Amino acid sequence: MSGTILLIEDNPDDEFLALRALRKNNVANEVVVARDGVEALDYLFAEGSRAGEKRLVPEVILLDLKLPKLDGLEVLRRIRTDERTRRIPTVILTTSDETIDIETSYDLGCNSYIRKPVDFEQFIEAVRQLGLYWLVLNKTASSDTLKS
Repeated sequence: MSGTILLIEDNPDDEFLALRALRKNNVANEVVVARDGVEALDYLFAEGSRAGEKRLVPEVILLDLKLPKLDGLEVLRRIRTDERTRRIPTVILTTSDETIDIETSYDLGCNSYIRKPVDFEQFIEAVRQLGLYWLVLNKTASSDTLKS
């Protein structure tokens, strides 16, 4: 699969681990990293710092909840309420194990909620399974490009 992965992650260590785990699992998809909620929405909707740019629709979004500027739940809310992005598979990948975060994420339409394992080998396995399911097996309803 050649689709883009949008990784929305503000922690440089978690970003490094996610990218390393994707490479270790031979996921060759391009990964675009957004380090806060505003940057993620600018990328998705070609706004702000990315105004006017044509964006490819990500094959999947990996979204952390604890983000600066705009938290992950608000990013998810915006993704799900916009016709251009509402069908993009969005996986919450976070350290939060709070019931309210899990319930709110599903209420807002996330496709999966995964708590980041602390152990790197567990993290690699979680990313392997993510890649296999969301990038190989899952069929998406997304269009090829976002229209501004």
